[in-house]
Amino acid sequence: MKKYDKTLLITVLILMIISLLMIYSASYVWAKYKFDNSFKYVINQGIFSFIGLLILFIISKIDYKVYYKKANFILISCIILLILVLIPGIGVVRNGSRSWFQIGSFGIQPSEFTKLALIIFTSKYLEKSNKFLKDYKKGVFPILFILFFLFGLIMLEPDFGTGMIIIITIIAILYISGVNMKFFIGLGILGIIGIIVLIIIAPYRMDRITSFINPWSDPLGTGFQIIQSLYAIGPGGLFGVGFLNSRQKAFYLPEPQTDFIFSIVAEEFGIIGTFVILFLFAIILIRGIKIALREQELFPKYLAFGLTFQLTVQVVMNLSVVIGLIPVTGVTLPFMSYGGSSLLTSLIGIGILLNISKKRN
Repeated sequence: MKKYDKTLLITVLILMIISLLMIYSASYVWAKYKFDNSFKYVINQGIFSFIGLLILFIISKIDYKVYYKKANFILISCIILLILVLIPGIGVVRNGSRSWFQIGSFGIQPSEFTKLALIIFTSKYLEKSNKFLKDYKKGVFPILFILFFLFGLIMLEPDFGTGMIIIITIIAILYISGVNMKFFIGLGILGIIGIIVLIIIAPYRMDRITSFINPWSDPLGTGFQIIQSLYAIGPGGLFGVGFLNSRQKAFYLPEPQTDFIFSIVAEEFGIIGTFVILFLFAIILIRGIKIALREQELFPKYLAFGLTFQLTVQVVMNLSVVIGLIPVTGVTLPFMSYGGSSLLTSLIGIGILLNISKKRN
């Protein structure tokens, strides 16, 4: 008989239930004002949750070896979508980034699906090229070329947060595959130089750095979001102000149901509530790593680790922004933030992990 990792699945379901409650709490004031429907955002998220769970169930039934065979096709499809979304009239601009396809009242973000595609492709590539990893030209440079090509396409949108998640995740997979540590030192230096260049050529990124260092230098402009986020977290105390009682969601913190939903959790449920969320994400990390460690074959090992690490990096980046540790990146909190593309891709990743986790009793 075969079974899934039930702990992983139950943890994700709990996070999704909490998400629906918090999206309603965080958005009903804004939704009532903008759409005259307090339930607008939570209904949309509920639809995506239902669709996502169906997809998760289907994905969990598909043998992960299928992705090994279709890795090239999946990656090429995502590259085509990344190019199409940059074309005016096809891609839609939201919050200054042309990174969405508009389908009815919903938006689909191809860069989210690219994260999964590149993890699958890299896992396959490293299994086939494992004996060449000591030779940088044959083993490492080809995958880095593809990585930075995709990063370039994503930066044309621009979507710096997603681009950084992809780079960090792929570098982590390369590290566990056995690439020499000296290589990463040189790559890290180049990465720092590259980030500095990206900041210099885009003034709005420099504004974000300035507001990160001192948000109160422009409290009504670039520093507004982080200041309002801290004002939400501060009054939460140990137990919070209570469900539905957040003040910052009332037109202070912009669209709190998205990237800054953790701020509302902290305000309404305090330190206890935030620890519960962190504990649930820690369970996902531990279960994902255990699934990867159990595998003897390289492809599912790399795939499980990559999917787990990508979710973890995204969680860390989002929480770091919310509490002011790093500049605003526009990265969502997996399973919690409002947004269909983020939720669907996260559930697809969990579906693949569940399939890998099957084992003979």
